[in-house]
Amino acid sequence: MTKSYPDPLTLSRRVLRLLTKLNLLLGALILALLIASLIAESWVMRALGARPAPGNSMLFVGMRLIMIIGICSVPITHLVLTRLLAIVETVKVGNPFVMANAVRLKAIAWAILGLELLHLTVGAIAEGVSTAATPLNISSGLSLTRWLTVLLLFVLARVFEQGARMREDLEGTV
Repeated sequence: MTKSYPDPLTLSRRVLRLLTKLNLLLGALILALLIASLIAESWVMRALGARPAPGNSMLFVGMRLIMIIGICSVPITHLVLTRLLAIVETVKVGNPFVMANAVRLKAIAWAILGLELLHLTVGAIAEGVSTAATPLNISSGLSLTRWLTVLLLFVLARVFEQGARMREDLEGTV
C-alpha cells in the first residue's frame, strides 16, 4: 500500500498556519521573559547566562532592548506569514496573478527589509553592551542572501503586478 502525502500547497498552508501560531507564542514568551527580567532581574539574567561585571551596567539594559526588538518583530513576522498564506490561497483557487498578490508581495518585501534592519539593530546593541569580561555573543553579520531576498521580493511584486495587468487586459479583450 502506498502512502498518500499532501500536495505542496496543502503542506504550505499547514506550515504557514503552524508558523503563525509559533510566532505568536514566541512573542508571548519573549514578553513574559521581559516582564520577568523587570521583576526578578538577577535571577533571570543569571538564567540567561549574563552576569553583571564592574563597569558594564548596560548589559542588562541591552538585553532588555533586544527583547523589546524581539517583541516588535512578532507583528512584522505575522504580516509576512499571513500575506504569504493569502498568496498560497490564491494559487489554490488558480488565480495567483492578481493585483492583491502584487500588493502582498510588496508588503512582504518591506516587512523583510524591516526585519533585517531590526537584525542589524540587535547586532549593534549587542556590540555596544559587550565587553571582554561580559560578551553578548549575537551573530549580527550582514547576509547577502537576506538582502538579495528583499530585492527578489520587490522584483517578484513587480512581476505579479505586470502579470495582473496583462491578465486584466486579456480578459478585457475576450
